[in-house]
Amino acid sequence: MVRAMTDMQENAAGETHFGFRSVPESEKARLVRSVFDSVADRYDLMNDLMSGGIHRLWKAAMIDWLNPRGAIRILDVAGGTGDIAFRILDRAPQAEVLVADINVAMLEQGRNRAIDQGRLRRLTWACMDAERLALPDRSVDAYTIAFGIRNVTHIDIALAEAFRVLKPGGRFLCLEFSHVRNPALAALYDAYSFNILPKLGGFVANDEASYRYLVESIRRFPDQDRFAQMIVNAGFGNIQVRDLSGGIAALHSARRI
Repeated sequence: MVRAMTDMQENAAGETHFGFRSVPESEKARLVRSVFDSVADRYDLMNDLMSGGIHRLWKAAMIDWLNPRGAIRILDVAGGTGDIAFRILDRAPQAEVLVADINVAMLEQGRNRAIDQGRLRRLTWACMDAERLALPDRSVDAYTIAFGIRNVTHIDIALAEAFRVLKPGGRFLCLEFSHVRNPALAALYDAYSFNILPKLGGFVANDEASYRYLVESIRRFPDQDRFAQMIVNAGFGNIQVRDLSGGIAALHSARRI
C-alpha cells in the first residue's frame, strides 16, 4: 500500500499533514473546512458512488454494535449531514442526539434533510470543534464519530475531549477508513483510490483536489493497532476493534471506565 512520510518527518515543529502535504498546524482546520465547504452538497451522493453503497453497510454495522436503547443522550461528532444521527433515532426513537460538526455547510445539509424528513424532535445541531467541545464534563452516554477523526489536527486532543464529555461507563465508537491487511486487496484498493476516486470527484462534484486530499488523508491515518493504542492513551478501557471489508474501514469501540 502507498505510504506517506514517516511520523518523524510529519511532526516537524508546528507542522502537521494535510493529505501528503506538510502544513502549519494553525492552517489545517481551515483547509479541512474548505474541503467540506466544497463537497457538502454532493457529499452523500459521492459516498454512495465511491463505495458502491458499501458505506451504508459499514454504518449499519456501527449502529448494530452501538445498539442504542431508551432515552440515552448521544453526541455524534463530525456528523453534519445527519446520516449517523438519523440511523440512531431509527433504532432508538427516545434517544437525544446532538450533531456536532466544525463545518456549517455540512450542518446545513443535515438540517435540511431533517426538515425534509420531518425529523423535528430529539435532534440538536451545533457548530463545534472536536478538539474543543462546548459541553460539560460527563454529560453524554455515547460518543460516535464516522469518517471524521482523521481530519482533526490533533487526534489525541479529540480523543481526550471524547473521554471528558462521556459519563463513566459511556461508550466511544468510531468508524473510520483504516489499513487493508491483505497485500493483493491493498494493491487493488490503492489503484482504485488514487486513479479513480479523484477523477470521480472532479466529474460529479467538480472538485478533484478535495477528493485527492480525502484519499491521501486515509493513508495518513494510523492503522488499527496504532489508533487503538491512542484510544488507550486517552484513558479508555475495553478497547475492541472490528475490521470491515478487509480493513478498508474499521470500527473502534471503547468505554470510559
